[in-house]
Amino acid sequence: MSGERGAGRVLVTGAAGFIGSQLCERLLTEGREVVGLDCLTDYYDPARKRRNLRAALASRSYRFVEEDLVHCDLARLLDGCDLVFHEAAQAGVRASWGAEFGIYLHCNLAATQRLLEAIKASGRDVKLVYASSSSVYGAATDLPMRETSLPRPFSPYGVTKLAAEQLIDLYRLNYGLRATALRYFTVYGPRQRPDMAFSKFIAAGLKGEPLGIYGDGAQTRDFTFIADILEANLRAAAYEGAHYVFNAGGGSRVTLREALALLERALGRPLNLDFKSKQKGDVPDTLAATSRIEAELGFKPRVPLAEGLAAQVAWTREEGVGA
Repeated sequence: MSGERGAGRVLVTGAAGFIGSQLCERLLTEGREVVGLDCLTDYYDPARKRRNLRAALASRSYRFVEEDLVHCDLARLLDGCDLVFHEAAQAGVRASWGAEFGIYLHCNLAATQRLLEAIKASGRDVKLVYASSSSVYGAATDLPMRETSLPRPFSPYGVTKLAAEQLIDLYRLNYGLRATALRYFTVYGPRQRPDMAFSKFIAAGLKGEPLGIYGDGAQTRDFTFIADILEANLRAAAYEGAHYVFNAGGGSRVTLREALALLERALGRPLNLDFKSKQKGDVPDTLAATSRIEAELGFKPRVPLAEGLAAQVAWTREEGVGA
């Protein structure tokens, strides 16, 4: 890729989402000019996404574009940009089966390919940071999950995230695109999507409603607080080394039952648990090997699970989300 590196504009796709909206705010606090792109799909209530935009929209250095990444004028959006955070995707493991798979192909693969072609055509020296997922590993039994492990997705969603990750790598190897992929491990915190576990658990707990739990609660997850994910993204943006993929894990691997106990403490009340059958595509365990991201990016998660859950509960109460 040709062009000079500098402190140009930053394009953030998926800018109205849980992670993308807070990434925009973090970039604005660091003095960057940010263009946010999001098509505000109805996967969950678009009004909730619009609330996510409030703080960024108050900044003169922020411009929001409500368009589909597959159809928008990317040449115009990339003008003056030297950095792209590609957060946009159709999320959800359980929703990715059956008739909905076409949406995942559109949002996760076609959108990524179009972004890559636009960056290539721009002739600019653009750094791309891609939001990948621990779902690319699938139901791994050899823990911790290492970047060198063979990816074996266990859901259609995981397949599309891995395919997009590999597509970016093709442009990196063939066209010299500077790119880094971060494999997120169960991100949580304020603004978490309403379909994600902790959001549903907190909403049910605040209302005193029965809480459906898929599986026996012995499954484990490596939970990562939103502030730590933002820090990993900024470090990935500055990285110029040889590695392409990094695990972004939070170092808070616990069983679901242990996480629920911490959540009860944060809520100050017991949860009414209703255990149900395991869902297709759900993996039993996740745990990130973090030696590569620590050595190459100097990244270590700072927020323990109890502290992060307390912050998410406090935000949910303040916003009245799910009430």
